[in-house]
Amino acid sequence: MIRPPAVAGAFYPADAIQLREMVGAMIEREAAPTKALLAISPHAGYVYSGPAAGKVFGRVVVPERVVVMGPNHRGVGAPAAIMSRGQWQTPLGNVELDSELGGRLLKLSPLLREDPTAHRMEHSLEVQLPFLQVLQPRLKLTPICLGWLGYPECEALGTALAQAISSMGEDVLMVASTDMTHYEPAAVAREKDELAISCILELDPRGLYDVVRTRGITMCGVIPTVVGLVAARQLGASRAELVVYTNSGEVTGDYYQVVAYAGIVVS
Repeated sequence: MIRPPAVAGAFYPADAIQLREMVGAMIEREAAPTKALLAISPHAGYVYSGPAAGKVFGRVVVPERVVVMGPNHRGVGAPAAIMSRGQWQTPLGNVELDSELGGRLLKLSPLLREDPTAHRMEHSLEVQLPFLQVLQPRLKLTPICLGWLGYPECEALGTALAQAISSMGEDVLMVASTDMTHYEPAAVAREKDELAISCILELDPRGLYDVVRTRGITMCGVIPTVVGLVAARQLGASRAELVVYTNSGEVTGDYYQVVAYAGIVVS
């Protein structure tokens, strides 16, 4: 089974040479990148959020095995949908799905379902792939698309994810794909997003889940981020660093209705 790209030519270039050049220019490589447990990266069109994603991925070591979790924007398919068999295609080539890690996750989490339908048109996971492909040519991918889950379900899934990763006996990077506040003035977006970011920096998944709900923060990937934080804590995370915070107004000049983006590394 090969999942073709859904947003090539829209969110990022469909031409392989142009895409590789764009991604390479956006990645700010660190001399000594961090061996991270979790990278939180935005997923808008590259002209808007690509530089922020490039800063995040330039900070971390990308191992061969990567779990990418993103929100289900379309509400199609299972609420916790994984693909563990086949390949994902981008203009840079095909990425093998990690049947070993995905199979272990399916055994450990009754919540997860093998469901290509949820992934077919979802952009939030796809846009992370070219960055990962450029940095790790031998990439093995575990994609997980998540709808709205209760906090106990997030905790259970995060625990299963930590157990599966630990059982592999090698480095695995988790990526939580999320944008921050949507379509509010930049100053309002920053005020709200600082509340959510503070919880992430404190490695507080329950606090993040609660503050996003109670304060009406339109952080579309809060569930993937909460699950990632639960897993990272159980894998021994001790710190989180805000790498970048920006918004679409920096590109459009319109600061009245922005989409905000944050890049964070948890290690």
